[in-house]
Amino acid sequence: MWKNISFVLLQLMILWAIHQLGLFLTEWASIPLPGNVLGMVILFILLVSGIIPITWIERGAKLLIKHLTFFFIPICVGLMTLGHMGISEGIFLMFVIMLSTCIGIIVTGGMSQTISRKKEE
Repeated sequence: MWKNISFVLLQLMILWAIHQLGLFLTEWASIPLPGNVLGMVILFILLVSGIIPITWIERGAKLLIKHLTFFFIPICVGLMTLGHMGISEGIFLMFVIMLSTCIGIIVTGGMSQTISRKKEE
């Protein structure tokens, strides 16, 4: 049992270290990208290249995914404090959300049709 717990903790530490590396690199190099996004790109590159096998982080990642909803609680509580903004700018926010959704659907549909046509040729 302790062996399993320590193994998962080691995997979580690897994931945390990669996250911290992304944060450090964005701050050090003044990259206009969130550090956690750069950390995920680094993790992706390490996994695809085979430098880090998936077995080194799989159980720790599954644990984080299993409890993913708990990570959204602070965000939701923070949004509750912005209720006044929803009242004053709610129409504009809804417009932006609907517009971006429509653009996403149109681009995705266009790309899938283009790929489908190229496969048929």
